[in-house]
Amino acid sequence: MKRILIVDDERTILTALRYALEDLYEIDVADNAETAFEILEAHSVDLVLLDQRLGDVDGLDVIRSLHARKPEVMIIAMTAYGSIEASIKAMQSGAYHYVTKPLDIQSLTVMINKALEFRSGGAGGMGGAGMQGGSGGPEDSRMLIADSAAMRYVFDVIDRVKDLDINVLITGESGTGKELIARAIHERSNRAKHSFQALNCAAIPLNLLESELFGYEKGAFTGAHQKVKGKFELAHQGSIFLDEIGDLDLSLQAKLLRVIQEKKVTPLGSEKSIDVNFRLITATNRNLAESVRKGLFREDLFFRLNVVAIEVPPLRKRKEDIPLLCQHFLKLYSERFGKVVSGISATAIEALEAYDFPGNVRELQNIVERAVALSIDPIIQLADLPGDITGISVYKSSRELVPVYVGERLDEVERRLIEATLLYCEGNRRRTANLLGLSERHLYNKIKEFGLGEG
Repeated sequence: MKRILIVDDERTILTALRYALEDLYEIDVADNAETAFEILEAHSVDLVLLDQRLGDVDGLDVIRSLHARKPEVMIIAMTAYGSIEASIKAMQSGAYHYVTKPLDIQSLTVMINKALEFRSGGAGGMGGAGMQGGSGGPEDSRMLIADSAAMRYVFDVIDRVKDLDINVLITGESGTGKELIARAIHERSNRAKHSFQALNCAAIPLNLLESELFGYEKGAFTGAHQKVKGKFELAHQGSIFLDEIGDLDLSLQAKLLRVIQEKKVTPLGSEKSIDVNFRLITATNRNLAESVRKGLFREDLFFRLNVVAIEVPPLRKRKEDIPLLCQHFLKLYSERFGKVVSGISATAIEALEAYDFPGNVRELQNIVERAVALSIDPIIQLADLPGDITGISVYKSSRELVPVYVGERLDEVERRLIEATLLYCEGNRRRTANLLGLSERHLYNKIKEFGLGEG
């Protein structure tokens, strides 16, 4: 039976909820935050039903603290203020969802079961699967593939905000898949039949960025030979994704803020505004709050963009996703290169899981692409991975796998070199021979000579 902790400073509510739910779940109750954390430390709790106001204590602070200490525990916030703003604040703080007082027990039970199903990786949590963020074909690399609790939470937030016309700010390191998340929001939303327009604010020179965003009339500047629609106009009824929004120049930040507020754009060279209906999604690998403090980003624009924030965890914090991602990329590049590469060895997976991936999922994708391209076996081996992952350096010559041992006999150095290379290649003699520049028969004879294996 699942264990639920109910936290509310009103004793009557605690008693009523315990009575209503105790036949379905194992129930603990607490009337203050301190007692709640004591229970969480003493017992394995699956879900916390938490009042958003605990006397003088802000329930949002409790949610943040609880989520930081026990990220695996699902949180449902109870609030007397049934508004989108309250829901957003609870979700941003770490809650799975929120319910409004007075509580409807049947609806509450449905919500609890949904949260518990998500925690266990059921259909609602996309456990062991992926969320489409591309064109939809099996060969598409633009998919969100994950099985970790951190990414299942991201998937769930996507599902909850997809049809709300509110701005979403996606944060995370480079290579984590922020554009994939933006596409997933659009393609699962009620705007999916309309255009998705993406623009990298850091990739376009400042003098061209304004025309890319807002469009221009014929003759607006030298080289403007015809009228061109900007991204906002092209995204009418659909979604616009502005990547690296933290790099946007302050002068353009003011113009962007006005477009967001008025839902109108004025192309360069025109005096007429155009009404636009768009869903705005932005992303950055910068700390925008810090940029605001430094005067590099407008505070009013930051608050406009940061209505719902989705933080994408780096790959080093969700290493349980690595095997699933590897299989996806293996299938993708095997089909692309016309090769039969169906798996990856356990030692290769261990090496990948021990690596920190500064380039995140994009780096893993490049590693698997390279491994499939160079592999001569149907299973990717440790030797197919780059040296900075395996910890084994391969120098200019494939014969230089181990350092020269000054003062040692030549035959001993040769024996140790062959032994080390066999270990590196996990006993694969063909691969060992290729690395050492030997024929397989020559290697076979050397193995017999040095007693490194059975003849």
